[in-house]
Amino acid sequence: MILLGGCDSGGGRGEVVRFWGLGREGEVVRELVTDFERSHPGITVVVQQIPWSAAHEQLLTAFVGGSTPDVAQVGNTWIPELAALGAVAPLDAHVAASPVVHQSDHFEGIWDTNVVDGVLCGIPWYVDTRVVFYRSDLLAAIGVTAFPRTWSAWLQAMRRLAAGGNARYAILLPTDDWTPPVILGLGRGASLLRDGDRYGHFQEPAFAEAFSFYLRMFREGLAPALANTQLANMYQQMAEGQFAMHITGPWNLGEFRRRFPPQLAHAWATAPIPAPDGAPWPGASLAGGASLVVFARSRHVGAAWRLVEYLSEPRTQLRFFELTGDLPAHRGAWDDPRLRGDPRVAAFWEQLQHARPTPKVPEWEQIATRVWRAAESAIRGQASPEQALASLDRDVDRILAKRRFLLERRKARP
Repeated sequence: MILLGGCDSGGGRGEVVRFWGLGREGEVVRELVTDFERSHPGITVVVQQIPWSAAHEQLLTAFVGGSTPDVAQVGNTWIPELAALGAVAPLDAHVAASPVVHQSDHFEGIWDTNVVDGVLCGIPWYVDTRVVFYRSDLLAAIGVTAFPRTWSAWLQAMRRLAAGGNARYAILLPTDDWTPPVILGLGRGASLLRDGDRYGHFQEPAFAEAFSFYLRMFREGLAPALANTQLANMYQQMAEGQFAMHITGPWNLGEFRRRFPPQLAHAWATAPIPAPDGAPWPGASLAGGASLVVFARSRHVGAAWRLVEYLSEPRTQLRFFELTGDLPAHRGAWDDPRLRGDPRVAAFWEQLQHARPTPKVPEWEQIATRVWRAAESAIRGQASPEQALASLDRDVDRILAKRRFLLERRKARP
């Protein structure tokens, strides 16, 4: 898991902070902690890299076995589960006393992913959200020089692309991806769950309207009914004009630069998610990324928090961006021209002001799987939209049965 040892709150010498980093970030953080150790000679940081594919299970196993690290990088959607287990330390008091970490320096929606039942459980480390990547040359060929800002204008542009443009399909929306229907639902103001996150709420009018818009793109032949597993090479296919748009995240900034042919290097762009007609632009998108948590069993909380502060500093976050391409969580780092001065990155800055967290329940990842399965059943004509959403709510209600039981028990305690 994540290995890190640190100082006690009073700070000591010769402390070892164990840090777990995930994937590529786990490699890169080793370069960052060298400077931290130099400026904190009493603290040694031991970094362990964990593959993303194994991280969730290893975190839970370490908690059960009493072998959690001091600090760890975790996906934002995992925080509610770790909080429910009592695995992570509350950080409100640390932030209140910190000269480095302030809520106002962070994107509101991203910060909110770290707050569970009113308690701050993590500090955003890097952020992501989803925007539209698109072939700007193909849109320009049909007379669209500025990306649409409303759903109706977006739909009109997609229809024109499909009818007379050079794209086979207007947009790629993989049928095994839950994010597009959820993004559209959030943009319409859907809550996704109801009654204190005890039940599914996908049949509510706001989500049903967004779901209808999502399905229309398939029914009008604007999007292919393909799963991710059926795509040969998304970058090559988009370069060939098989589709002109795709909703995806910041990790693809580097991939598009590397994988698009040189003659199309300037033929793609990014834009925030269009808003429902009559709603402020841009529409909502997901609040994602990874955060830093301090584990409740850490014997070096003070040193661990010093490391979190160091990794949160704008200059450290800019260095992290240089090494990984991950977008900084600290808004101050965005003053760098490499971020705000790049139009493709600037779309993420705009979208991050309108990022919303998914429901903060430990069961969210199970629910997300049910979302795309319900959507796929409607896309393929196996269920009507109404039947798909009713089935989705029933599935979600079953998933949340244990949550309701535990909440009722807690409520009944004297």
